[in-house]
Amino acid sequence: MNGDPSAPTVAAPLPPARAAGPRPAPAEAPAPPSGPTGPPDRRGFLVKAFGVTALLSAAGSALGLLRDLLLARFFGANQGTDAFLVAWTVPETAAPLLIEDAMAFLMVPAFSLALVLREENPESPDPVRQLVRATLPWLLAALCALSLGAALGAPQLVQLLAPGLPDPGLAVTCTRITALTILPFGLAGYLGSALRAHHNFTAPAGIYVAYNLGILAVLLTCNAIWGVRSAAIGVAVGSLLMAALLVGPFVRRLRGPATGRATGPPPGARRGRGPQAGGLVLIPLAILPVAVFTLTRQAQVFVERYLGSGLPPGTISHLNYAAKVSQLAMTAAILICTVTFPLVARALAAGDLVTARDRVEKDLGQATAVVLAGTAFLMACAPSVVALLFQRGAFGPQDTAATAAVIRVYSFGLPAQALIGVMVRPYFSVRPVVRRAGDRRPDDGGRRLLDWYPAAAMLLGLGVTVVVGLLATPGYGALGLAAGNAAGITATAALLLRGLLLRGIAVRTGRVLAGQARLLAAAVGAAAAGVLVAGLPADPLLSTLLGGATVALVFAALGTGFGAAEVRGPVLAAVRALCPPSIADEGKLPHGR
Repeated sequence: MNGDPSAPTVAAPLPPARAAGPRPAPAEAPAPPSGPTGPPDRRGFLVKAFGVTALLSAAGSALGLLRDLLLARFFGANQGTDAFLVAWTVPETAAPLLIEDAMAFLMVPAFSLALVLREENPESPDPVRQLVRATLPWLLAALCALSLGAALGAPQLVQLLAPGLPDPGLAVTCTRITALTILPFGLAGYLGSALRAHHNFTAPAGIYVAYNLGILAVLLTCNAIWGVRSAAIGVAVGSLLMAALLVGPFVRRLRGPATGRATGPPPGARRGRGPQAGGLVLIPLAILPVAVFTLTRQAQVFVERYLGSGLPPGTISHLNYAAKVSQLAMTAAILICTVTFPLVARALAAGDLVTARDRVEKDLGQATAVVLAGTAFLMACAPSVVALLFQRGAFGPQDTAATAAVIRVYSFGLPAQALIGVMVRPYFSVRPVVRRAGDRRPDDGGRRLLDWYPAAAMLLGLGVTVVVGLLATPGYGALGLAAGNAAGITATAALLLRGLLLRGIAVRTGRVLAGQARLLAAAVGAAAAGVLVAGLPADPLLSTLLGGATVALVFAALGTGFGAAEVRGPVLAAVRALCPPSIADEGKLPHGR
């Protein structure tokens, strides 16, 4: 990807007429939602949706953190927790594949296109109901088969993932229990995607609250009876609660007033192009590149577990606790693109590439600002945060030091993780798993090959992870594994920036990279100041509070001074809210993007 605002000539671009949007978006189609010229009601919707999603996601994250605290308190970091965490690889893999990433990449654009068709042809058969009838039964059958296969193949999975475990029997038992999560995870991902496409964010945002409540209930009541197996059983119970939470809202949406009057396939539908769903044609093979990308991304965890199983006991647990704390910095960043993803998908379904591009550029800047602020905080306060959260019971000072060191190395890859989350959503939305029945755009080999670009980028990044891990692990242990993770994911993010242009979304790279550089400079300065202040007090709570406050203030000051719009806007809004208008006007901050 280069800095030219215009898209270069690339292989298999979208036809120019398509980019210009020959099918005008319906009146209800979202305009650029958070720009200064966006409609007030759309901006209000985004604020409300983000607020609800953020609140429930924060509650889910807090319960997840409590879950990890209890795991550390009850079981520490030893052979038992290593065995459970190997088994946890199943839900850890199923969650991004079936809830957070692949299922959303597939079904949010699919339902968005069905809704666009419903708006354009209100007297036609309802495409939304047809889509559900054409996809949900097959999905449930496939999920049942995967769940059964994972349970039966648990011994082979454990041997493949962690051949160095001293007690593989416990890991096999926990893996068979956690294999039950595949079916409810997949159902939750499907129902949540449908609800988000309908702009219903409340129930999907609450699934991790239900999930972690189920785990906590079993863990608190049964840890003395079943040991670490209670955590595996809790994971299975929590996954059932997760799916149950979404069934009611989904059924109410589906039973609502139907736009179309008939439910049969449209007359004259062409055959041989895939199953029909109302005015849509399903493209089942479009699932493959999405699934491969998600699994390849998750394979970074497999590499860590595989190489970590040969290191001293507790290493896998240190990596897990570090990853959980590091990912907290990404929560708000991922929420941004979770809320805006249906808007991007609707714009692309209507052929409005300009609106989609503008939204993606905003998301890249906002997600980077949030995750860099969190990264600076973790760099400054990792030891005090780990001591404050985990250092009690079986989790001792040595575990704290090891986990904090891994967090700091992991943090180098957090910005890339956030950027990938933003970029891959519109990439897969351009060619979703469904298309209009009358769409005659060419489907040549170049376009199909381009579908695999994210998976290829992720595979190259995984190769970097493996090479760095193999080279660094003998000398640096868990830090070498964390360095491999950060290097690999950063390489993938750089490749995906280029991929957006290849897909026809002409992101203005120079503009985006300039904004990223301003945010990075602010984060470096904030982290340096935070390290100095956080090291002064010995008390973990005081160190975390002082270091965090310093990071926040310095990041806000430097970001505003450097002209980062994502920081300057909220700072100016805060100044206007706190100060009288005359003072706010007299003390205007420097202009800049």
